[in-house]
Amino acid sequence: MQKKISKLPFRGTAEQEKKLREVIDANKHDKSLLMAVMQQAQDIYGYLPMEVQTMIAEGMDIPLEKVYGVATFYAQFSLSPKGEYNISVCLGTACYVKGSGDIFNRLSEKLGIGADECTADGRFSLTACRCIGACGLAPVLTVNDEVYGRLTVDDVDGILEKYGK
Repeated sequence: MQKKISKLPFRGTAEQEKKLREVIDANKHDKSLLMAVMQQAQDIYGYLPMEVQTMIAEGMDIPLEKVYGVATFYAQFSLSPKGEYNISVCLGTACYVKGSGDIFNRLSEKLGIGADECTADGRFSLTACRCIGACGLAPVLTVNDEVYGRLTVDDVDGILEKYGK
C-alpha cells in the first residue's frame, strides 16, 4: 500500500524547528542514525512532511531521496498528519469478511477524506490497519486508544457524533 503525501499545508512552528535542528546537530556526525533522527522528528511534528524530510536531508548531508525512501518503506513513518481523533479501521481477514471495508468506506464518505488523510480542520484522520488482535469482536475500529467492536455501517454515525462530527 503506497503512502499518501498530505495535501494540507505544512504548519510547523519555530519551536518545532528548533527542536529538530538540535536533534540533527546532535546526530549529524553519524549517518547511520538517520532512522533515529526521523523517529524523533516524527515525535516532534507528528508526521514527516516533505519540509521536515528536507531539513533532515540537508542537516545530515544525506540525499533527500534516501530520507524519502526510508519514510515510505517503514510503516512506522507517516507522511500525513494525524487528526485529534485518529480513526483506524481493521481490514484484517476476520474484520474484512464481516464488513469492515464497508465501514471504512462509510467513514471516508462521512469525513470527506480517504485513507491516510486528515480533515482540513485537523479533527479527524482515517487509516486502515491490519489485525489488531480483536478478531472475536470483528469488525473493529479504534478512535485513538478506544476500541469499538461488532460494528455495522449503521454504527458509524453514532461513533462520529461522540467525537463532535
